[in-house]
Amino acid sequence: MNVRIRYFASIREAIGHGSETLSTRSGTLGALRDELIARGEPHASALARGKSVRLALDQEMSDEGAALREGCEVAFFPPVTGG
Repeated sequence: MNVRIRYFASIREAIGHGSETLSTRSGTLGALRDELIARGEPHASALARGKSVRLALDQEMSDEGAALREGCEVAFFPPVTGG
């Protein structure tokens, strides 16, 4: 299936671009994250396990168990604090 991936803030800076379309067999957000990490650098360090990364599916905050669907939009971003 094809998914659109968007990267924000420090993750976008580390990866070097803000979005891409990817053909994937991953069924969940967590599996997609692992697939991207397996690409190697810069994805491996930007999305590494143990790093705090927030995920959204079709512009709604989601956990790694959320199911992907054809044409969905996935977003990766660091936690944001305000003040």
